[in-house]
Amino acid sequence: CHLPARFRMAEQDPVPSSCDCFVALPPHTATPAVVFGKNADRPRHEVQEVVYIPAAVHPPGDKVQCTYLEIEQVERTHAVVLSRPAWLWGAEMGANEHGVCVGNEGVWTREPVGEDEALLGMDLVRLGLERGSSAREAVEVMAALLERYGQGGSCKEEPVPFIYHNTFLLADRTEAWVLETAGRYWAAQQIQEGSRNISNQLSIGREITAEHAELRQRARSQGWWSGDGDFSFAEAFSLPHQPPRMEAAKARYRAGRELLRQHAGG
Repeated sequence: CHLPARFRMAEQDPVPSSCDCFVALPPHTATPAVVFGKNADRPRHEVQEVVYIPAAVHPPGDKVQCTYLEIEQVERTHAVVLSRPAWLWGAEMGANEHGVCVGNEGVWTREPVGEDEALLGMDLVRLGLERGSSAREAVEVMAALLERYGQGGSCKEEPVPFIYHNTFLLADRTEAWVLETAGRYWAAQQIQEGSRNISNQLSIGREITAEHAELRQRARSQGWWSGDGDFSFAEAFSLPHQPPRMEAAKARYRAGRELLRQHAGG
């Protein structure tokens, strides 16, 4: 195989890895529109499908088989376009007929990951899109399902399990939301203007718009928050010693935030 030198050199370099989402809303966008984007660092040998699933009406008592778990179906599901690993039911990212977009990133928190089969974060992406006619409604759908069924199970098809919790970015034509989770606990932040990005780390601090009813009680009972002063979700639930993957995400998160700042208005 005789490749040009520039290609041979490129093959020897470390493979770039990026698992990040961003959203930009007016006045940071050049036109009165919302821009949503996501990168995924799924395994390179994994088939990633782009699929369209039409809207549907379901009979009472119907069930839906997610990747590992069967749950109750709703009466109506929205039409969706999904980018998903072919072996599972959910999606890495997608959009629905109402202009709602959702993407997720893996995170590790002080809450233990669930090895039992539950809902994957990618299942929650699809469920939010199929059942939410706005970003706010999709957050409510996903949070309720998380509290009821939990999250867990391997996120890769390989024999060695790979399990994580999730942070989500959701957007529609008027606003965006960040939904971050630790086990069955969650916090959400509303973004009505400007820009926001997420990576493989918790990023909601004190700017909490909505939260699990027992979130602060959980943090206090575990000694992660004293109960004094403002409560920060990221400070309370982030691991004191992060896995290498999350340490690397800190630089990507900062770089993404700075790039969005530099291009504000454009």
